[in-house]
Amino acid sequence: MADLPHIDPAGMIAPARTALIVVDVQVDFAAPEGLIGRFGIDLAPAEAAIDRIEMLIAAARAAGVTLAFMRVMTRPETDSEALKTLMARRGTPGEEGICRIGSGGEDYYRLFPQPGDIEISKLVYSSFHGTDLEQQLRARGIDTLVMTGLTTECCVDSTTRDAFHRDFHTFVVSDACAAYEPDLHAHALKALAANTSLLVTTDAVMAAWSA
Repeated sequence: MADLPHIDPAGMIAPARTALIVVDVQVDFAAPEGLIGRFGIDLAPAEAAIDRIEMLIAAARAAGVTLAFMRVMTRPETDSEALKTLMARRGTPGEEGICRIGSGGEDYYRLFPQPGDIEISKLVYSSFHGTDLEQQLRARGIDTLVMTGLTTECCVDSTTRDAFHRDFHTFVVSDACAAYEPDLHAHALKALAANTSLLVTTDAVMAAWSA
């Protein structure tokens, strides 16, 4: 990501006003036995991003930064007509669904919240849609979000854009997000940097929080 415009976030991500957002690090999206893994998709980029998120979580807890964990949790009856129609028109009806409650695919993968962390269950890409994430963040005095997770071009992108629309300052950790295709990852970061967010690295965030 050397060709993308990264900044040093020192002084911009004060722990008292910042939340580390962990988007959809779940079995179905990242584990070999999950739905995506069973299709034979290369999960190495996701694993590398999760390694860095793990480091960021430790740094956040040490600095007193709020942690917020997002999860997709669905049932067949919660699939929207728009989603079902889109999948059918693509020729991929997807009856199995992703992150179905009770399947195990909805479970957290490798990274787990602790008491006091924010946890959000959602049906669609944005973590703000149909949830109380904004209210929980405002109640804690949070106005700045450090974004990580899966996948860059989908749920990370959607959540970040919605955060910007709600007047949060957004920082996307480029090496702590991942997509299943490198081009999608790079293009999503480029679009976010052009429109809503500042790009940062794991090392830069950790340095800011340890200062």
